[in-house]
Amino acid sequence: GHRFEMLTIATVFLVIFVPNLLRMWYFSIVKSGVKAPVKSYFTALSELFVQMFTQKRAKDCDNKDNFRWLEHLVLVFSYLSLLFTTVFLNWFGTGSLFIIVLGYVESFLIFVITYHFVSGRIKRNKALNTFSQPSDWLFVIWLLLMGLTAFLVRLFIDLQLLENNIWMYIIHLTVLAQWALIIVPFGKWTHFLYRSFGLYFAKIKTMQKPG
Repeated sequence: GHRFEMLTIATVFLVIFVPNLLRMWYFSIVKSGVKAPVKSYFTALSELFVQMFTQKRAKDCDNKDNFRWLEHLVLVFSYLSLLFTTVFLNWFGTGSLFIIVLGYVESFLIFVITYHFVSGRIKRNKALNTFSQPSDWLFVIWLLLMGLTAFLVRLFIDLQLLENNIWMYIIHLTVLAQWALIIVPFGKWTHFLYRSFGLYFAKIKTMQKPG
């Protein structure tokens, strides 16, 4: 499962994301005739990382209530942390109590927040939940299932139930396959990266040499 995740991430980045990001750079900077100094690419990195990981501009959607933005922020970090914990820290195979507890917390946060998102979309209790496209439903439901199944797989391992209930791991792998083949290359990951790099290139434009 972990090799599949790592191979998929690497393949998607090399085959889809990198060419598209280079295309964005070409049309945004090169073809537009932007003559920004090389150091501006490094100076503007702060804009890239801030926008990518905090999406602080989303706070402007509701100046009176930033709870939705805070939920989203926690979800982003929980999601990325669980990915790192599962793939690189070998959460399902480790004996480290710290890593085990960390994975439980991350998957629990993902489940709770996405459950709240799904509940809000069902109830349509806010303006932003009034209209939902299929892709909106797909992503939050997938995240909910990822958090839940990851939590249960590790729980089954700790209770020594997984060998006799391998179906739980198969369900989790099914969720991961959807993530790898649909969500990463064509879903919210594209929004996560392309939007951030778009703002990054826009920042570089403001640093171009006069004249």
